[in-house]
Amino acid sequence: MNELERLQAEIRAGQVTRREVLRRAAALGLTTPAIASLLAACAGGQQATPTTAPAAQTPTAAATPTQAGATPAAQATPSPAAQRGGGGTLRLLWWQAPTILNPHLAQGTKDFDASNVVFEALAYFDAEDNLVPRLAEEIPSVEKGTLDPEGRWVIWKLRKNVKWHDGEPFTAKDVKFTWEYITDEKTTATTIGSYRAIESVEIVDDYTVKVNFKQPNPAWFEAFVGSFGLILPEHILRDFKGEKARNAEFNLKPIGTGPYKVVEFKPGDVVLYEINQDYWQEGKPYFDRVELKGGGDATSAARAVLQTGEVDWAWNLQVEAQVLLQLEKAGQGTLVITPGPSTERIMVNFADPNTEKDGARAEPDVPHPFLTNKNIRQAIALSIRRDVIANQLYGPGGEAASNNLNAPARFKHPDLKWEFNLDKAAQLLDEAGAKDSNGDGVREYNGKPLQILYQTSINSIRQRTQEIVKA
Repeated sequence: MNELERLQAEIRAGQVTRREVLRRAAALGLTTPAIASLLAACAGGQQATPTTAPAAQTPTAAATPTQAGATPAAQATPSPAAQRGGGGTLRLLWWQAPTILNPHLAQGTKDFDASNVVFEALAYFDAEDNLVPRLAEEIPSVEKGTLDPEGRWVIWKLRKNVKWHDGEPFTAKDVKFTWEYITDEKTTATTIGSYRAIESVEIVDDYTVKVNFKQPNPAWFEAFVGSFGLILPEHILRDFKGEKARNAEFNLKPIGTGPYKVVEFKPGDVVLYEINQDYWQEGKPYFDRVELKGGGDATSAARAVLQTGEVDWAWNLQVEAQVLLQLEKAGQGTLVITPGPSTERIMVNFADPNTEKDGARAEPDVPHPFLTNKNIRQAIALSIRRDVIANQLYGPGGEAASNNLNAPARFKHPDLKWEFNLDKAAQLLDEAGAKDSNGDGVREYNGKPLQILYQTSINSIRQRTQEIVKA
């Protein structure tokens, strides 16, 4: 019997506490979903009083170390065999507070995560990068005849007996409407990029939809999957797409199919949820209530879990490694660091922010005087010590990376590498024609000095990243 099997056996026998589960699971290097499952099993037979759950570090940096992300609260649920409810209140702290609960109008991860316990997608990727059905009955495949071998269409069979929080049935109409809502340009949906490849969505019957693509699409699973794939209720929003989308009361008091219902929402502050007693998944969810509090900063969020124990879980602890490890010594909580798919990176403005046109700056048709030159951009990349940023600022949570997409692993390009090479950077600048013509130590390109305004947020790690980049 290995250590994980031994821990599972002790949990089933009721021989370990939740705090002990956290400690040993972290030592085994288990992922966040796996830890959540163990916690649920541990508490399944107890009248639960929430203890301090792991704080999730989400280290990020402009030099693109791999981001490590906490799984959303929606995954903190028991195994299918567990009894629904009985877990008390789960207290979450997102230091970037949600401001809207319509996922397709979301302005950041904070809004997607706050929506994810209310809404559901057709499917999700699990910790092993496998597609797992949720509102779909099964995952489409060529073998089942539900996926075109050339990727021109995919057929989703939907789960029956799923109801919206107001009791209305979930059907194929909702899936088709979600596509129509998102792709209406006047809706200004922030998730539209995942749906541009779709030519049409056909309703085959009440519980089957066929998605046709404009051309062969290897990413047939992008639409209607994950945080960007949450399904909206047609019967509520049919009159609120396009220009009316942002006026819907629904955006602040949504109706979904998920495990929790919104009780109260104060944008920029807090969301209170209660258990959905009619949730279609038997034995789920475990917690009776969820409080998602927003505001403050990353350091205070870490302190609230690791030192004072005010909350059970904190997200995106973009805090210097030395500070985090010191806080963890207080013994109130445990750091859980899991690799995430995306990266911290410098976003380049290809338009000119210093030239005004028709009363506006940084217009797309006014190109930047030198950042449109590939050699100059590559020279900047070659001048950044990504390893220093990752190691000094993020510690165990940081990894110097060269890919924008780092997960699922099969989509990570194995041959992309990064390097720090000032000589090569200088050579690229020479080839671009950027010369220091007046001897002031600053090169010029077409008469424009290579001077850049580099802005970031108030987060201390990002500001210290600036210092390393400029050094």
